[in-house]
Amino acid sequence: MIEIRDLAKSFTLHNQGAAVIPVMAGANLHVRPGECVGLIGASGAGKSTLIRMVWGNYLVASGVIMVGGLDVAQAQPRQIIALRRQVLGYVSQFLRVVPRVPTLDVVAEPLLNLGVPGDAARERAAELLARLNIPQRLWGLSPTTFSGGEQQRVNIARGFAHPYPALLLDEPTASLDAVNREVVLGLIEEAKARGAAILGIFHDEAARDRVCDRVVDVRDFTPKAAA
Repeated sequence: MIEIRDLAKSFTLHNQGAAVIPVMAGANLHVRPGECVGLIGASGAGKSTLIRMVWGNYLVASGVIMVGGLDVAQAQPRQIIALRRQVLGYVSQFLRVVPRVPTLDVVAEPLLNLGVPGDAARERAAELLARLNIPQRLWGLSPTTFSGGEQQRVNIARGFAHPYPALLLDEPTASLDAVNREVVLGLIEEAKARGAAILGIFHDEAARDRVCDRVVDVRDFTPKAAA
């Protein structure tokens, strides 16, 4: 479902004489349906960079990123938008939403965008918000006013609203209390059971050991000259 072949990435520092900094080369990995692969490596090693390339936010220097039959590295913006709508979900560490949109609609939006009837989409959103212990009195408010932990749980609910065949997870259990951490791990296990291919960053070692089938050290992809 997710296959990366010979991927390379560099950054150009335009404010420093256009210096080119190679950050990744020869990256190869695959994630099968129903499998969760965890990315490990020290801070700055390239975990988030790799996730953002798969998501299509970062251009690649060379290589292939196949997600559901589409090469994200070569895809047009409209193709990436369609991929994100139907195939590839992403739970980031930060909630970015349009202000003043009610929380229930924020979580339901991925389903509404796919043409799911409003009542059914909001019913699924309500189910997830309740499961993640977001009080019902907050569902009609914008999540931009919520605490960090509440925003993270809204982000998780939004990411799991649609049964994406592939999922990217960036620290999904960070800063969560024990109860909500357990809920999130249960959601990940359910996604694996239905066949989702999951690529994630888990600094929580116990969570990683529980849900990841294997780990990949991104330091193995460090360009030799920069190692």
